[in-house]
Order: sequence, then structure tokens, then C-alpha cells
Amino acid sequence: MLRVGLTGGIGAGKSVVAHRLAERGATVIDADLLAREVVEPGTPGLDAVAAEFGPGVLTPDGALDRPALGKVVFADDDRRQALNAIVHPLVGRRRQELVAAAGPDAVVVEDIPLLVENRYEAGFALVVVVHAPEEERLRRLVDDRGMTPADALARIRAQATDDQRRAAADVWIDNSGPLVDTEAAVDDLWSQRLVPFEAHLRAGTRAPRPPHAILADPDPAWPEQARRLLERIRRIAGDRLIRADHHGSTSVPGLPAKDVVDVQLVVADLETAAALAGGLADAGLVRLPDRWFDVDRDGAERDKALACNADPGRPVNCHIRPVTSPTWRDALLLRDWLRAHPDAVAEYAALKRDLAAQPHDTIDEYATRKTPWINAALARADRWAEQTAWQP
Repeated sequence: MLRVGLTGGIGAGKSVVAHRLAERGATVIDADLLAREVVEPGTPGLDAVAAEFGPGVLTPDGALDRPALGKVVFADDDRRQALNAIVHPLVGRRRQELVAAAGPDAVVVEDIPLLVENRYEAGFALVVVVHAPEEERLRRLVDDRGMTPADALARIRAQATDDQRRAAADVWIDNSGPLVDTEAAVDDLWSQRLVPFEAHLRAGTRAPRPPHAILADPDPAWPEQARRLLERIRRIAGDRLIRADHHGSTSVPGLPAKDVVDVQLVVADLETAAALAGGLADAGLVRLPDRWFDVDRDGAERDKALACNADPGRPVNCHIRPVTSPTWRDALLLRDWLRAHPDAVAEYAALKRDLAAQPHDTIDEYATRKTPWINAALARADRWAEQTAWQP
């Protein structure tokens, strides 16, 4: 099963994307519908809302008067939090029931308007954000839903900003244009990413990659992608983690790299590393079962566990190393030394481009050819660490 979080600001057109995904075969769980269900007449949820906000939020026939409640909570953060404290746990329990009822091969899309506001993004292997500019959202709310401009703007401003949603988004769908364009984007997402992602997760297989080293220009999105991944991992790993870091070439500004985000987890021992590597499916990662090891700068083999991406849209290597291995420290030392030395970044970039252009049969062969430079760089980094009192 693949669980996907779907969100977007009010008026962005999230329901259009949810409907299209359902047409393609996704199991869509709509948090707004669940929020209505848990406060239907006769439910404990409605009783709790009436007790908190008074009879003025009920209609004459005893149902929830949503416009009346909306006027109270959308203008007052404290009152909105009080409502959320009642409704969200009820919705969460009902959502868990529906997820459990989906098949083992399901792509479950959870449509959650306040996913970003409530910091739910780390609970999903992928987050999809639907976007439209504020002026277009305002127009839709006024023209299509009959809101006043003031009420519509208040609803928009009470939610997360575009920047906050971008920080949470693995996939950004622009729904400001023609419907056919949005549907085409959803269709591509479904067939090219979600369906194979779920299949790889279920089979425990890594998504395919090119067999040769192909360098990409530095991408400012790499650190954000690593940050989101590490948040998911931390949620799963808990206190088994000693530390978790983005490292490797994608963590160094200005350095070209294979478009593979490397993250490093440090744990107590190899047994913990192996168990954690096999338990990261909710972060979109699968364990590679063979023996994996580093060769340290003295030529010794150091065992580790390795998990990689089931997601075909974001290659990841998750190196899980026991704290007794010196390679985890060297990985962070090299990263920080490069960040502090732009001349070394340029030197390393030139080497990488030269080696990638040379014939090589595998990624490992390309990596082996870099080893002499890296070992020499670590010797320089050691001197820098001593001079600066660097610690990982």
C-alpha cells in the first residue's frame, strides 16, 4: 500500500485532483467528508461542539450550523484550535479505519485541507499540493461558492502560505489553467509515479536507475527533498536514531551530482541498522537485502545497511551505519569541509565531470575512481577540523 497526502488551499481545486485520482483507481479518503460525518446529528462529535461553542452553532433542527460556526473560528485562532481539538481526533480514528479497509495493493490518497497547518506531511510517503494563485482562488470562492470577498480572503489567509505548502510538497500541481491540463498532470502522476511507487513498495524493490553515472547540475531543491525525507524517517525511527543527516554531493551547494539524494542514519549497532532499513516503507524506502559495506580510508570494510527509494520520482540512498564505524564521521567531515572551501568544490566538480565522461560499466566503477581524491581531501579536511575544532 502507498499512502499519499493531498492538500491545497481553499479554492485551489484540490477536489478536481482527488476526483481524477479516484477515476484512475486511487482510494480517496476525504477529510472534509469525514469531518462532516463525525458531527452529524446524534454523534458525540456534535454534542462536544455544541458544549464548547454553545447553541448558537446549531440550526433549529439540531444540525450543525456551519456558517455560524465558521464566523466564530475563522476569525479567532484560539477558537479554531478548540474546534480542531474536538474534530481532528474523531476524523483521525475514522480515517484509520478506512485505510485499514483498503487493499494491500491500494494507492490511498488522503485529501486533507489542513495537512500542512497540522504538520501531517511526515506521515505520508508522498505529499501532493494543488495550487492556484490567490487572486484566482478568491474569484472562485466569490463566483462559485457565493462568499463575500472579505469572508473568502479571511478563509484564505487563515490557512498556510504558498511558501509553507511548497516546503511540504513532493509534487506541485498547478490548477490555475484549463481543466484538461490539470487532468493530464494527474494522469502522468498516476501512471508514471504513483502506480510504480506502490508496486515497488509492495515488492520491496528499488525503483530503476540508470546504470551509469549521469551528473546533474546543482539543484537548490535537493536540501529540501532531503529534509522532508529525514522528517519521515525520524517519525518512524524514533529513539533508535543517534543522528540523521543529509550528506554526499547533493548536500554541498554548487556541486554537480548524480540526481540521488544521500542521507545517513547513525544507530547503535548493525542489528539496529538492518531492522530500521527494513522498516522504512512509510517513508517510501525499501531495504536492499544484500551485504553492503563502506571501504574506509584505511581500506577496511565497514558493514552498513542500505535502503533505497521505491519512488521512481526521487532516487534516494539511505546509508544506515553503526556508531562504531568511522565512515559516518568522515562523510560529515567531507561535506562540511567542502561547504567551507569553494575552491575544493570546483576541484571536485571538475574531477566528477571528467570521470563521468569516461567510459565506465557501473556506478561503482565511477565511485572507485573518485576514491583517491576523496582520501586526499579527507586528509586536508582533518587538518581543517583540527584548526577549527570542528565536530560532527
